[in-house]
Amino acid sequence: MTSTRIQDEAAARLRPGLSGIALLPDDPGYEDARTIFNSMIDRRPAVIAQCATAGDVARAIEVGRSLGLEIAVRGGGHGVAGKGITDGGLVIDLRRMSTVTVDPAARTARVSGGALMSDLDRATEPHGLATTGGRVSTTGVAGLTLGGGSGWLERLWGLVCDNLLDVELVTADGEIVHAGEEENPDLFWALHGGGGNFGVATALTLRLHPLSKVTVALLLWPPAAARDVLTDYRAFIDSAPDQVGGAAIYLTAPPEPFVPEDLVGRQALAILAVYAGTGPEADDALAPMTGLEYTGGLVAEMPYADFQCMLDDPPGFRNYWSAEHIGALPDEALDRFAARAADMVVPSASQHILLPLGGAVADGGTDYPVPWRSAPWVVHPLGLWENAEDDERAIAWARGTIRDMRPWSIGAVYLNFIGNEGRDRVIAGVGADNHRRLSEVKARYDPENVFHLNQNIEPA
Repeated sequence: MTSTRIQDEAAARLRPGLSGIALLPDDPGYEDARTIFNSMIDRRPAVIAQCATAGDVARAIEVGRSLGLEIAVRGGGHGVAGKGITDGGLVIDLRRMSTVTVDPAARTARVSGGALMSDLDRATEPHGLATTGGRVSTTGVAGLTLGGGSGWLERLWGLVCDNLLDVELVTADGEIVHAGEEENPDLFWALHGGGGNFGVATALTLRLHPLSKVTVALLLWPPAAARDVLTDYRAFIDSAPDQVGGAAIYLTAPPEPFVPEDLVGRQALAILAVYAGTGPEADDALAPMTGLEYTGGLVAEMPYADFQCMLDDPPGFRNYWSAEHIGALPDEALDRFAARAADMVVPSASQHILLPLGGAVADGGTDYPVPWRSAPWVVHPLGLWENAEDDERAIAWARGTIRDMRPWSIGAVYLNFIGNEGRDRVIAGVGADNHRRLSEVKARYDPENVFHLNQNIEPA
């Protein structure tokens, strides 16, 4: 437990000249500021520095290091492992830095380090522009991007990091540096999948693409029909154009007008298919799924920014996630995936997800440390539940799902999809050769491993 003296000294040194605010445990707003997405994580930092500028971030790093405080960096606070919060340490909270500036002529967006996907999507929407984003609007853009960045339209535009043009970063020494293709290229490479290991990203520039509306099909079936539907979905994705993204998702059917009353509150299989665009081409592309006899659902055109909010994970739940990237999806894999749905906590906000990759993800043609991009499919058990008595069951379901998929695993994994699964999984997330190179970059920018609350890469 950090002493009151250290807390007071940290605040006294932070507050003068800080554009943002510094919160101590007894201050109004502290409890809200320490709350993160995963309610299983309950930590009490000594001080929360709600930074408003890169200079504030540099100041917070200097104070935290001089007082020997563990430093956590919070962007969206959406990571399942809760690495954006620390017990007794200092949290650099970036949420006051949420500005997004769009250059429609250059088709770029300058995104501040605390911006969420909703901030980015709403800023680009008036210009008819967008980029690959996370699958929910509450995800932090910086953490998403630095981890590689997977989203609904990645088959068309590539991963979020494939659209990264430059980064402003505050290092462990408090230096504000820039990384791009020409400036600090080693650091720029590391920021394409290496996560928050190298400093605090206070601004990112992302490439944008023309898009206003998408065509969305959200179709529901009872579990008894799910296995046949999954077979149809596999065939659909195998021949779908890159403009198509989506997922097969076991979930608890919500009380919505498009859901039959006898399915509400029960498990259902949802097929979510999204096409980047509207009109006859979109209708034709989605026809193999919309032409099936589904139990409930909707087919609609909508703004991309609205679609990004469609499946937002509700806050306040207990969370456990994992993932396995697989190189093939034979009938046996589909059988195992379908069978594991029976172990979900229902009703709950949990989702048992099968995601297609391929397209521009696989065709990226880069040496970025994202070896999982070669997988055509990802199985992603996403556990969200209310009651602590369901912890053991929910965690066992997620872990069992991953074990079931191991025979087809490519060995690599998207680190933003998992929690604390050990050093071997971190290496699997970036690749063994890349891990050695990332360790060398880490040694140059953070030799003392100040930024270790992440999917950590230790300095060489």
